[in-house]
Amino acid sequence: MNKNSKELLTEQPLQILIKLSLPAILGMIVIGLYPLMDGIFAGQILGEKAMTAVGIATPFTYINTGIATLIGVGSASLLSRAIGEGNQRTIDKVMGNLCFWVLLLSTIVTILGILFCGQLLMVFGAKGELLDLSTRYLRIIFLGSLFVNFAQAANMVMRGEGLMKRAMLIMSLGAGINIVLDPVLMIMFKEHGVEGAAIATVTAQFIQAVFTLWYFKKKSETVKIGLMRKEKEITGEMFSVGVSAMLMQVLTIIQQSFLYSQAFRYGGETSAAIMAVSLRIQAFSFIPLWGMSQGLQPAIGANFGAKQYNRVKKIFNVFTISSIVLAACFWIPAEGFAKQILNLFGLSDETLLLAVPNFRIMYSIFIVYGIMIMIMTFFQAIGDGKTAGILVMLRQVILFIPTMIFLPHIFGAQSIWYVIPIVDGIVILLGLQRYFTTVKKMK
Repeated sequence: MNKNSKELLTEQPLQILIKLSLPAILGMIVIGLYPLMDGIFAGQILGEKAMTAVGIATPFTYINTGIATLIGVGSASLLSRAIGEGNQRTIDKVMGNLCFWVLLLSTIVTILGILFCGQLLMVFGAKGELLDLSTRYLRIIFLGSLFVNFAQAANMVMRGEGLMKRAMLIMSLGAGINIVLDPVLMIMFKEHGVEGAAIATVTAQFIQAVFTLWYFKKKSETVKIGLMRKEKEITGEMFSVGVSAMLMQVLTIIQQSFLYSQAFRYGGETSAAIMAVSLRIQAFSFIPLWGMSQGLQPAIGANFGAKQYNRVKKIFNVFTISSIVLAACFWIPAEGFAKQILNLFGLSDETLLLAVPNFRIMYSIFIVYGIMIMIMTFFQAIGDGKTAGILVMLRQVILFIPTMIFLPHIFGAQSIWYVIPIVDGIVILLGLQRYFTTVKKMK
């Protein structure tokens, strides 16, 4: 067992949080900047319509993120528990299995995405110029599926090994390249600026994938890329754990299809533009919470594998309280300076007037969102993908869809903005109940 593995099992929870989560949080903030900056640059350089088009296309990029998390979270959970158990046989198979599934699923997504992205975007209510712009952007993004899926999934394995700083540096490299290239290519491509934004993203993902591959081939001491093949004995568990993380990404597409279609239905392109900006800000705010959860996952997984259940509970409590503090760092300025933040996206004065109150409603309970993310990560880390998957399904389909359909039908257009805080509040309460039931059984 190497030094990183021993520290997961012996260090104080707060030290683990600082050591594992701080680099992940910083790295994820940098990563989260480039979809955010895509929207800001598109609004400032190309105009409100282009910004809306990129916003409408963005949820479909979660198909790739879903595949990366399916493979990456499942593999990272396997790895951290194998480290805790001292199971070198499983450790040696993780990366070869990961590469096999990344290549297979990325190829499928690339082909289907290029062929059917126009039809997918129409589900969101996109039409006319908005449909044309968003289709042009999304086709290029799908061409980079292999790069983004390998880079993200392998980075999760790196974090599962406890190497948060190295994972952050590689992620930050890709994000930094994207942020630099974005405005340059938008301006260079002129009327094809949305294609410039997409090319910037794919280029950055390619470079990140190359550096990630180099690390696992040349530098990693614990995990190496061996023979690329499907490993039957670990594939099932990888999918069972990773499916809840994948669902949270892929079901976002379903969730946002209802948000956009209802926005178009009740407020036209103006509401769709507000929705695009609001979702980008909320997604960026989520990023550091996910970063914190990436420190929680290996810590919980390793201690659960070593049957140190009291440490599991202490670690979870420290991370959850810290997540509330972290969320407050975003919630307070977003609620207090909503107008100034929304104005960064190049919204017209008329759109901005409507955007401020609606955004504040939608963002109202963000301060407690860290609880939800830590609970889902906890269940993934202990190998209980079923519970994590149920919570995801409740949040993004089972509770969300009926509420989104009936609330605006009964109470009018503005109630669209209440749906997310109502549903998420219910899911947080249900998740807490399930967590306390589970930890009582740990002996």
